[in-house]
Amino acid sequence: MKRLAAVVIVMVAAAVLSGCGYNQMQKNEEAVFAAWGDVEAAYQRRADLIPNLVEVVKGYAKHEGETLKAVTEARARVGSIQASPQLVNDPAAFAKFNQAQGELSGALSRLMVVVEKYPDLKANQNFRDLQNQLEGTENRINVARVRYNKSVQDFNVSIRTFPNSVTNSLMLHLERKEPFKADEGAKTAPKVQF
Repeated sequence: MKRLAAVVIVMVAAAVLSGCGYNQMQKNEEAVFAAWGDVEAAYQRRADLIPNLVEVVKGYAKHEGETLKAVTEARARVGSIQASPQLVNDPAAFAKFNQAQGELSGALSRLMVVVEKYPDLKANQNFRDLQNQLEGTENRINVARVRYNKSVQDFNVSIRTFPNSVTNSLMLHLERKEPFKADEGAKTAPKVQF
């Protein structure tokens, strides 16, 4: 009889634990970290391409040094922030990282305006290849951000729904993750003037 009671207790405990969401929350948090790694990889690719782009532009636009300097400085600020999986747990550091990335995007946009002034540069095959690579990288960053946000959403839902919320409050104490948000000025469409 005791043996039967022990088997029943083990079976009930296994059923309860399988429904508590502990493993699913762990899996979802790891997915957030993996998605963040993809974002970092896309940013690193952009950072690696920028010096090449700047050098090509320098050859054609020597007197546009201010714009080139802004790109170089923005890239340096991005490089000074240590990006790690723990960054997603610190909203202030996450916002600082995102701001630095936004400044780099702005500097690159200004660089592209400079390029429009130099038809010979636009026709240069090396520059076009780099520009295509940079455009592809920006697209990869966007895709990585979207995937990261989806992982964050899945994780946040998993720690806030029953019975996972009980397991989280009693055992894990996991905090919500912050998704990427649009820059403040992104709500206003840019004005293009010719």
